Amino acid sequence: GLEHYNDELREVRAGRANPKMLDKVFVEYYGTMTPINQVAGISVPEARMIVIAPWDTTLIKPIKKSIEIANLGVNPNDDGKVIRLILPMLTEERRKELIKQIGKMCETRKVAFRNARRDILDECKKLKKDSKITEDDLKSAETEVQKILDSFIAKVDKLTSDKEKEIMEI
Repeated sequence: GLEHYNDELREVRAGRANPKMLDKVFVEYYGTMTPINQVAGISVPEARMIVIAPWDTTLIKPIKKSIEIANLGVNPNDDGKVIRLILPMLTEERRKELIKQIGKMCETRKVAFRNARRDILDECKKLKKDSKITEDDLKSAETEVQKILDSFIAKVDKLTSDKEKEIMEI
């Protein structure tokens, strides 16, 4: 639930350099498709720069090609030893698009949590109907499930708000 949502938000490229944007980029290494972070050191020396230092410099060109194919919206540059990714500044229009995208992701996550609440409460009502729990048990369950839902929604709102602030600051 929340962990997955947090990962989704991290993948939204907000103009700030984040090594996570390379997590799904693979390079062929001795015949095996390997994540870049397993064949190179990745650092963020500046807010909008990622430096990739392959442990084997023969991987420079294949890594550059993999990054280009991944279509991350950034052009890799190399000096023969390291690859630098300079992330472009976000335009106002792009910031607004990202905020909208995050808003949709937030609402989707909230709907999923509400659906889970409904499913749990339906189960509890079935247990009550089958006389496996009392009316008081049902009321307690409804109250507890609502508290949990409220807590999750508050956390989703906080994660969303933090990501929106990050986008607006860059």
